[in-house]
Amino acid sequence: MVGRILRAMSGFYWVETADGVIECKLRGRLKRVEQQSEIAVIGDLVDVEILSPGHGAIAAVHERTTRLSRVAVGSRGHKEDLIVANVDLVIVMVALANPEFHPRMLDRYLLICQHNNLEARIVASKADLVSAAFAEQTLAPYTRIGYITQTISTYTGQGIAEVQSWLPSRVSVVTGKSGVGKSSLLNAINPDLALSVKAVSTTLNKGRHTTTMAQLIPLGNGGYVADTPGIREIAMWNIPSAELEYGFREFEPFLGNCRFGNCVHQNEPDCAIRSAVADGTISQVRYDSYIRLLMGEE
Repeated sequence: MVGRILRAMSGFYWVETADGVIECKLRGRLKRVEQQSEIAVIGDLVDVEILSPGHGAIAAVHERTTRLSRVAVGSRGHKEDLIVANVDLVIVMVALANPEFHPRMLDRYLLICQHNNLEARIVASKADLVSAAFAEQTLAPYTRIGYITQTISTYTGQGIAEVQSWLPSRVSVVTGKSGVGKSSLLNAINPDLALSVKAVSTTLNKGRHTTTMAQLIPLGNGGYVADTPGIREIAMWNIPSAELEYGFREFEPFLGNCRFGNCVHQNEPDCAIRSAVADGTISQVRYDSYIRLLMGEE
């Protein structure tokens, strides 16, 4: 029978099927196939063979329609760390305060989504800690180029219903660096989840990793949402530097208008992108992110 992987840990997979959730392991032949990334991850549709009540084996993994991934830590760029498969929506969470907002990290996530044709929306948490003017100014470079954004506070309930309305009948993933409130958001959407939440470290002002493994949560409305471990560093998988410009959607109207066909929009004369930055059409913040990614900087 066909099922969807909800959770994976230490070689075991919990697969939702028409007969309930089945605990599975991979068939040996799947393990023998050389893979550049994980054989099976949450979100994958798989063929399951029942071995005994409540237990089975994954015989095949269906072709993935979309994927959210990064470079595996310690692989020096040679291995993909596939986080979630068959995603319809990526909710990229940032905090407006505690920890401090960092546009570079957000731009990395958005670039990965753009490169993989994934719809991304931005949720800015902890709105109760800042002024409405600060929140609007922080998100302005993104709303201006067409990203759907939503400020929320799990303390006051602001914006929770709006985010909840995005979730039915699709596979969504909530992602972002540690401490921005991913688990708190999911608990606010569905209190029955009771996901673990910890305070942000006051010493380092960094979030503690409360989610230790990715899991796909059925919402009962035809939708699923993935809660993923906090990612303090996200290196881009399989995005050549020559293609970075295509990951910044606001660059698109100007591509091909530079004097030189191989322009990387850094120091070249008569660069259409830099001209657009100079006249304010392209955000300086976003352009700076592009240059830092181009140079391989954090």
